[in-house]
Amino acid sequence: MKTTPLAERMRPQTLDDVIGQQHILGPGKPLRVAFESGEPHSMILWGPPGVGKTTLARLMADSFQADFIALSAVLSGVKDIREAVERAELSRAMGRRTILFVDEVHRFNKSQQDAFLPHVESGLFTFIGATTENPSFEVNSALLSRAAVYVLKSLDENDLGAMVDRAAHEELEGIAFTPDAKAMLVASADGDGRKLLNNLEIAARAAQAKKQNEIDADLLKACLGDALRRFDKGGDNFYDQISALHKSVRGSSPDGALYWFCRMIDGGADPRYLARRIVRMAWEDIGLADPRAMTIVNEAAATYERLGSPEGELALGQAVIYLAMAAKSNAGYKAYNQARAFVAKDKSHTVPEHLRNAPTKLMKELGYGKLYRYAHDEPDAYAAGETYLPDGMAEPHWYEPTPRGLEGKIGEKLNYLRQLDREARKKQK
Repeated sequence: MKTTPLAERMRPQTLDDVIGQQHILGPGKPLRVAFESGEPHSMILWGPPGVGKTTLARLMADSFQADFIALSAVLSGVKDIREAVERAELSRAMGRRTILFVDEVHRFNKSQQDAFLPHVESGLFTFIGATTENPSFEVNSALLSRAAVYVLKSLDENDLGAMVDRAAHEELEGIAFTPDAKAMLVASADGDGRKLLNNLEIAARAAQAKKQNEIDADLLKACLGDALRRFDKGGDNFYDQISALHKSVRGSSPDGALYWFCRMIDGGADPRYLARRIVRMAWEDIGLADPRAMTIVNEAAATYERLGSPEGELALGQAVIYLAMAAKSNAGYKAYNQARAFVAKDKSHTVPEHLRNAPTKLMKELGYGKLYRYAHDEPDAYAAGETYLPDGMAEPHWYEPTPRGLEGKIGEKLNYLRQLDREARKKQK
């Protein structure tokens, strides 16, 4: 067998060699157009592992005859960034372009990401970042605004099958696969091309050691073991599984939620990522119907940080059960989204005078805060009929509590206060 890893030997040399990602690489599609334009631009490649992010960055450098500098945010620091800038300056002095590729860019902190900005703006290098995390949350907005975002997808069964066929034809010296073995290999990859080729190489070495020309299911089970058990034949991808977990919680199915939680843990998902998503579920789907949910999930996340794996995963699993069985409400989630959308489109209203702060004599003379009614001095500690919105703005009623859990009590109080407002405004008229 050759000493260079199969995944490296199989790395595409041209854009047409790339398997998958036709939604951005097909004729007329955005990244294909970028390659054909003759002018590189900064970009973020967002997608799961093993789908071609590094390959596309290297092909971009080859296509534009640019120097290629690769950094890993896991291993690199400010010194490495400085050295990359110096290399790019030398290349520019020699009339050559530079493409700076940063793998796992989400691992860089804000100041490290900021270090790229002036050089991206000056055109010293074209920046390509690769990330498995949502760049909206993990990449600085300033850097994100200067880069196009391309979303890469997990490779499907057809893509992975084509990869197996190509490897067998070009690299594996006549080794064949039974249909069952090929299906098992494809399923074991879970949409990850690098994982597929690594598993394929292990199997090919085992076959050669046994002087077999054909790889069957028994050989795969013997040499790959748990790698075959972790993922089912459907090859469900990471984001589909987190979606299934979230929807199981929302649908009040503790068994379903536990199944998908354990599937992801078993498949190697980062428990910290799952903890963040579980906290999000508490705020999105339970909200004020059961505020204890937020406490429980935060305590579970803290427990995991203290205990680590596998002990800490028990706390996360029980938090998932609690969320599934808690009273559900998306009223707060909807209210927040509606308010954000309204403010984004509405004009900038001034703050009414009775709500303004008046720390100086001049401000008091201008009437700031003069008509403000201090709620604690009012009956029921509520200033009935008072308004806290900009002048002339109608009550939007964004937050409408559900009748479930604690929110049922909140709804009763809100209805009572609205009735007090109606009565007070009648008297004012």
